[in-house]
Amino acid sequence: MTLIPTTILTGFLGSGKTTLLKRILSEAHGQKIAVVENEFGEENIDSEILVSDTTEHIVQMSNGCICCTIREDLRATLHSLAEKKRKGELHFDRVVIETTGLADPGPVAQTFFMDDEVAESYLLDSILTLVDAKHAATQLNDRQEARRQVGFADRIFISKAELVDAKELDALKHRLSHMNPRAPQSVVHFGEVAIKDVLDLYGFNLNAKLDIDPDFLKDEHAHHDHGHEEAHVHGPDCDHPSHDDHAHGAGHHHHVDDDVKSFVFRSPRAFDPARLEDFLGAIVNIYGPRMLRYKGVLYMKDTERKVIFQGVHQLMGSDLGPVWGADEPRQSKMVFIGIDLPQDILRQGLEQSLV
Repeated sequence: MTLIPTTILTGFLGSGKTTLLKRILSEAHGQKIAVVENEFGEENIDSEILVSDTTEHIVQMSNGCICCTIREDLRATLHSLAEKKRKGELHFDRVVIETTGLADPGPVAQTFFMDDEVAESYLLDSILTLVDAKHAATQLNDRQEARRQVGFADRIFISKAELVDAKELDALKHRLSHMNPRAPQSVVHFGEVAIKDVLDLYGFNLNAKLDIDPDFLKDEHAHHDHGHEEAHVHGPDCDHPSHDDHAHGAGHHHHVDDDVKSFVFRSPRAFDPARLEDFLGAIVNIYGPRMLRYKGVLYMKDTERKVIFQGVHQLMGSDLGPVWGADEPRQSKMVFIGIDLPQDILRQGLEQSLV
């Protein structure tokens, strides 16, 4: 059986996940989608329910989509869906998991790599995060879950942008790209998103495409210590009251010092494979729980091919990518997104792993 592609849909309370989900389900894309929900309420999937099996908590809708709710462990739900698909009892092409607004998507993503039975049936495609433009500044200041959701994202959709002015929206985009430069951002109105921007993004594929906002890599943006006096240091368990004046400044960006940030490393020198493996192994061992997403295209000694690596928390994988092009400058490019990661230790260790 081919692997079932799966998308994790996350975002803080009221960000518009359900609106986007309904849009995906009602779009004429010819695919049958199984939806796994953390919270199953009348306000969520309420349209034209055909079959409701209360023991299995699976609901089939008129367009062939299936909805089920997690009243038990996610793994058990995914096992059950895969088995029903194998037996021909349920027909669906892919799965969308809608997390509760307070959820950390990390453990959900890890399930696809740590549970053998899930890994044999499913392919994690991407994590999509919705951000409510109107309330984002407060939520990102006050709630680490909201910041983690941004850090994990493969793509960020900004909703309710019409409720804020252009300067606020610009400041929010700037802040989000500091937290996660590898996730493209788009503004959405009432869940109107092209299906190509939602499904089959291959965010967890080991491929040579490292999406980093090109402006972010300009030297003046590469370091986060902008030196604004207004920057506020957030501890890992910070729950201080929000300061809305952090979100947008008078005519320039005040940089909020979020605990979730990204760190980009580039070098034209080749890595020594053994030294790099030792260093990354040690870093993941110590800081793994604080490392949300990381990915790199690496220039390694003694190979003509790019090496692609990526990880979630303590789970890290690498693979040989395409051959370096004849005219292509050979350089390593890595991005780490995490909570209070020690950039000096990372930078020093990576430098020492170079040939």
